Amino acid sequence: MYRIIRFYESANIRRRTIATGLTLEQAKAHCSDPETSSSTCTKSAGKARTKRLGRWFDGFEESR
Repeated sequence: MYRIIRFYESANIRRRTIATGLTLEQAKAHCSDPETSSSTCTKSAGKARTKRLGRWFDGFEESR
């Protein structure tokens, strides 16, 4: 199983878990969505997050 982690460029902002219990295919699908990165998002929520917190992206890792 895999989990989605949101990473921030700023070292002052802790990464956070977005989702858990995903298959590898689900994790890859999530991270391939343009809305899961500050450099490619187009929706207002992502743009507001970028303005408030700086650059970010979603990645995945295997759950322990």
